Amino acid sequence: MIAPEKASQLGSLLVTRSARGRVSGDGVELAFGYWPGRGAPVVALHGLTASHLNFIGIAERLRGRCAVFALDLRGRGDSDKPEGPYGMAQHARDVLAAMRAIDLGPSIVMGHSMGAFVATALAQQEPSLVSGLVLIDGGYVPNTPAGVGPGQELAPALLERIAQLRRTYPSRQAYREFWRGQPHFPAGEWNRWVEDFLDYEVGGESPVQPKASEAAVRADLKEVLEREAIVERLRSIRVPTLLLRAESGFTPGQPPLFPDAVAAEIRACVPAVEDHKLSGTTHYTIALGERAATRIADLVFELAGRSHSRGTL
Repeated sequence: MIAPEKASQLGSLLVTRSARGRVSGDGVELAFGYWPGRGAPVVALHGLTASHLNFIGIAERLRGRCAVFALDLRGRGDSDKPEGPYGMAQHARDVLAAMRAIDLGPSIVMGHSMGAFVATALAQQEPSLVSGLVLIDGGYVPNTPAGVGPGQELAPALLERIAQLRRTYPSRQAYREFWRGQPHFPAGEWNRWVEDFLDYEVGGESPVQPKASEAAVRADLKEVLEREAIVERLRSIRVPTLLLRAESGFTPGQPPLFPDAVAAEIRACVPAVEDHKLSGTTHYTIALGERAATRIADLVFELAGRSHSRGTL
């Protein structure tokens, strides 16, 4: 249990330890996780098929320093899964409604992968509630040559991930073991956070199946690669922004999703962006790996302090 002096407000409640619950979004109910802290609040938004537990490691490393409010976006985790609408602007409306429901003021908004796109949409929609942005291996698609669609090189990995949403597994243990046998989480990065994340990712008793809605994932994927809207959102940013990049792609040794050339394109849109490449990380372990979670927590805490000194919190 966290000491009372490190408690924080969640709506009308004084929260002294991590909690889960549901909150109203824009016409839907969203599941969330909350970790209390004395400092600036952090709103955490996950990737295409993930959940709020994608941030369990970062939140635990921020414990007591910053409150973390992490949501399951609509169509994912234990949140409602309507037929629609989806898209980055809709997710941003949900997050804004949830922030207002618990009376959360200006916050650092942290997004991983697709969550980074939602974070920039949120900053564009309601800049008064965003004091800083943390874009973790997401938030942009590169300017590709003529005839090559944005994100085309990602297609095989994304299609495989979508196919996995249809599969069932005998138990949560079997689901964990499936992922333990994949290269996405090297043995040295396998930890309790990864297991908690994977246990929550599936629903049912026996068999179990990933909770993310395939229809929701496909609907969001259509929009997440719309480059003109992405660039417009990035150019509208007026708050301190961190770009945190994994050294490898989805698995160790793969080319990164955000190489130096892509970081330069982002800097052209957000000249003041602070760029950090985290060595030894993949697109997965940049959030859930021990070293990366610790590093990101320190960077977020430092950003929150700067935002506070600027008078934005």
